[in-house]
Amino acid sequence: MTPEEMRERLGPFRDMAVARGIPVEDVERWTDDTARPCVTLAEGGDGPVVGRFGGPLLLPVGTPHPFHPFVASIDLAALPAGATDLPLPPDGRLLLFAYPENFGDGENMGSAVYVPVGTAVEERDKEGWAWFDTHDEYQEVFAQFPQETLRATVDVSLPYHHCVEIPEEPYSEPLPGHPRAEELAEVWQETQDDISSPGQLQLGGYADEEAIDADPVAQAMRYAIREAAAGRWGGGAPVSGDLADWVLLADWNPWIDGLEGATVHWAIPREDLAARRFERVFTTVFWNP
Repeated sequence: MTPEEMRERLGPFRDMAVARGIPVEDVERWTDDTARPCVTLAEGGDGPVVGRFGGPLLLPVGTPHPFHPFVASIDLAALPAGATDLPLPPDGRLLLFAYPENFGDGENMGSAVYVPVGTAVEERDKEGWAWFDTHDEYQEVFAQFPQETLRATVDVSLPYHHCVEIPEEPYSEPLPGHPRAEELAEVWQETQDDISSPGQLQLGGYADEEAIDADPVAQAMRYAIREAAAGRWGGGAPVSGDLADWVLLADWNPWIDGLEGATVHWAIPREDLAARRFERVFTTVFWNP
């Protein structure tokens, strides 16, 4: 989606923001600075079939079984051209894994595996993830994972968040350069349904969650830095602490009974994504039980 196409799609947002008394220059600066293309993946719509929730788990031969359960498989070659601003591979399959619960300790709750075209694969047991046999509740949650074909719709995304955290009182401030950020984020929440498509899974764009002030990708970055320092993630390579270096790979709203309001965020440094180092994805979950 081109900048011109995004501006056209965001017409209802601009109209409501101006009607709320937000100066035109603030509205235009917000849309020009922050708008990002993204892809909504859902069962409905007229877009191309690009993958599915669930289905057989086909991993490259010899790849260790991912720790978390299988969520979805996406055919990258089937995505519409220019659908996101992410440096995704032009083809191959992207496999997403996650468990949609937050245990409160900031651990990595998922992963992503890239399967290049022509890679020898083998089917694995989808129930072979780490906790499946430990408690019935994990099996009950996994039984509710969606199982459906995914079609792609190209959309535009604006921030749902409006502040950055700072170390001293008041401990947060508006996004740099956008003093009306909170009002603008509220307008986006109200107009999004008129602009973008509904769906449980999104590639690129901005992360959303039930209660949001700061960018969820910033939280993923902080946890990744901590886990890397402890030797539990990252493979020993340096981890950037500059949020501008990180992108949202995917967002998932599971819609699972008992985990209502949970949202999964897969984040990765842009440089690692461009280099196809998908082992550098860090996955966080927001859930307020």
